[in-house]
Amino acid sequence: MAFPTKLLNQGEEIVLDLRPHWWRIVPSSVALGVAVIAGIWALSYNGTGDQAFQIVFGLLVLVTLANFVQAYIKWVSENFVVTNDRVIYRSGVVSKSGIEIPLDRINTVFFNQSLFERVLGAGDLGVESAGEGGQQTFESVRKPNLVQQAIYRAMEAGEQRNYERQAEATASAMGAAQQSRAPQSIPEQIESLDALRKQGALSEEEFEAKKRDLLDRM
Repeated sequence: MAFPTKLLNQGEEIVLDLRPHWWRIVPSSVALGVAVIAGIWALSYNGTGDQAFQIVFGLLVLVTLANFVQAYIKWVSENFVVTNDRVIYRSGVVSKSGIEIPLDRINTVFFNQSLFERVLGAGDLGVESAGEGGQQTFESVRKPNLVQQAIYRAMEAGEQRNYERQAEATASAMGAAQQSRAPQSIPEQIESLDALRKQGALSEEEFEAKKRDLLDRM
């Protein structure tokens, strides 16, 4: 099932929403298939004690069916989600568990694949982050190399958004400071010019000329 959008923060968008690789349910599927074939064979078997024989194989089918249903429900209820703000892992139907890792806390993303997993397009993905969690490993991730790239791209986009927000906030603060700064009165401007004259930044002639210009404006 898809990750519920009601659990997203304002402005948060889903980049990837994945279930575990289908290989996760293959063992229980194969076991169920073998049990069904054996059960069909048992139903067609005619021999001494064939009823008890059929009951045993019938129970075997029921057990493997229950195992398959349990594995399928666990598979379909498990989500590995990458958004533009965080990495989210959710699992469970009745009892739930989950992990959330903000993108700005992630240090490294790595993956491991055996030769067989490379053929299937599956593998384990590791996320190393700052904080108490440290390192998390997610098993049976689909195409973990592409997921790794998607996480890094989301991290870069997040850093760019933060930079733009900071630049916008700085520009806004500077604009507000300039607007709140009251213009100097003419006497204050003359005092500032006199201070510059005393420091040697203005000559006596320049000071007098600017002073006369300011007094003419009064």
